[in-house]
Amino acid sequence: MSVQDTQQDKYVTFKSGNEYFGLKIQYVNEIIVFQEITQIPESEDYIKGLINLRGKIIPVIDVRIRFRQEPIEYNDRTCIIVINVKDTVVGLIVEKIAEVVEIKNENILSTPTVGNDEKCQNKYVYGVGKVGDGVKLLLDPELLLKDDDLAMLELASKDTMEEGE
Repeated sequence: MSVQDTQQDKYVTFKSGNEYFGLKIQYVNEIIVFQEITQIPESEDYIKGLINLRGKIIPVIDVRIRFRQEPIEYNDRTCIIVINVKDTVVGLIVEKIAEVVEIKNENILSTPTVGNDEKCQNKYVYGVGKVGDGVKLLLDPELLLKDDDLAMLELASKDTMEEGE
């Protein structure tokens, strides 16, 4: 059995606001404790800045702010999920990690279009996973980051790397 098979239906879940979200584990490099962030001037408000992870400069975004939720104070439960999207490594600041869950394809429903289509977080969600009696909103990390964000973040982390050399 390959690593791919064992990770097939696994999702890292985390809390943001009143909702629980899931990210396919294949995107997740690691989960780290919150650490000092260097701010990038003139970036989007949800792009918090850059962190130095064992010598690698990684941009970080605040998931709550990306979803247009009220920002909260970071605390000892705040984590950074380090993901790899389109060959770019990015950190996602989340309130707290919930658990790793298995969600089979037959338990994933497409997102309902009923109700308020204006909810910002819905455009990042590709499905709803049924887990026990609850549901997790499944995120598409590529939609979380716009291509122009990715380009800007890559530039910012490259510039910082060159300054540090």
